[in-house]
Amino acid sequence: MGLIYTIAAFVLALGVLIAFHELGHYWIARWCNVKVLRFSIGFGKPLRTWVRGPDRTEWVLAAIPLGGYVKMLDEREGGVAAHELPRAFNRQNVWRRIAIVLAGPLANFLLAIVLYWALFIHGVPGIRPVVGTPPAASATANAGFEAGDVLISVAHERVATWQEARWALLKHAVKRGEQGTVPVMVMRADDKPATRQLDMSGLTKHDLDGDFLKVLGVTRYQIKAPPQIGRINAGSAADRSGLKAGDEIVALNNSRLETVEQAIAIIRDHPGKPLVMEIRRGEAALTLQVTPDTITEAGNTFGRLGAVLQPLNAAYEKYRVLVRHGPVESLWQAAVKTWDTSIFSLRMLGKMLVGDVSLKNLSGPITIADYAGQSAQHGWISYLVFLALISISLGVLNLLPIPLLDGGHLMYYIVEVFKGAPVSDQAMEIGQRVGLGLLLLIMAFALYNDVNRLISG
Repeated sequence: MGLIYTIAAFVLALGVLIAFHELGHYWIARWCNVKVLRFSIGFGKPLRTWVRGPDRTEWVLAAIPLGGYVKMLDEREGGVAAHELPRAFNRQNVWRRIAIVLAGPLANFLLAIVLYWALFIHGVPGIRPVVGTPPAASATANAGFEAGDVLISVAHERVATWQEARWALLKHAVKRGEQGTVPVMVMRADDKPATRQLDMSGLTKHDLDGDFLKVLGVTRYQIKAPPQIGRINAGSAADRSGLKAGDEIVALNNSRLETVEQAIAIIRDHPGKPLVMEIRRGEAALTLQVTPDTITEAGNTFGRLGAVLQPLNAAYEKYRVLVRHGPVESLWQAAVKTWDTSIFSLRMLGKMLVGDVSLKNLSGPITIADYAGQSAQHGWISYLVFLALISISLGVLNLLPIPLLDGGHLMYYIVEVFKGAPVSDQAMEIGQRVGLGLLLLIMAFALYNDVNRLISG
């Protein structure tokens, strides 16, 4: 069931994102009076075909859902009747061709803005960014952070949740060579504001592959409350042992628990080894035996329960935050979030090219499918956040100046603007071959990372 759920979430996400991208091309082509012959979601053998509209456009659902295309009337791809020549794509001026090609990626950015706008109006739940005790000699300890500090802003960017704080710090971690020390404003435990100077220059590209916050010593405050079972993954160790959402874990192997972190540490230290778990389910006290799944990652082996562990709701409540804005402010925040994510994606790609960031950060369809399934299981809010993020990534990817992508066509048209004449057929043919090679290379790296993640768990 878990695999089917993941595949369904992945296919739905791809379908929505590809449809919006191709609709961008389609709408602007129609606006420019270019005849659209076919609108296809997917490649390969058509599974379903409809003929609709005044131009009798073929609407196709194809077998391989890893892309799509809009086929327009074009003399380079076949004969065109004399009366339809003005509607051929190749007969349009360069600015119209630029608009049609640019519309696809812009549609993906617009979709992300709409999704974020809706989420900010509804409200996005999160955890208040309260800092725990920093490890000795860590960057956080050297900056003077103390247990109970609440993060207020990172480099003057306001943060209200751990997710926002992590995102703000990650953006600066990636450009650590340009700006090593970052000012972080906090509200101390005595309700007095203070600014800490966090030195991030010691981070390496390998630190960004894992938990870079742990390397910096940025830890989350440990809420003093026994852990409670939240969502349970189907087929996991928690599921097999008979645990249920809402169960309170009182003890593990006769060790009384006061924090979630204690429970996680014990579970991680017992991969494939049975644990005696004392729980409270409503008014009943139960004892279960659970054997954590064995996970190997980056050469390290640890145990995993396969369930969300959280402090008891009563203790947890004051740390919960709901980030919500009005309609106008939400639109602005959505646009800023989309812009920031786009720039961050470009920066990461640039860092990968020069070797400042590991290519392990490149993900392919297997990892994206896994994230789709996980986000869908966490609820519709997480799934919409995932959709927005992937929509931005698709828009950025298609704007790269690689022949075969929208960005490659834009590159040709920009050359045409300055040159005053179209790029030669020979140059375009060479570009197509180079572009195909680059895309295959990127896909190979992404699939290698996917398989490596799959094998390592």
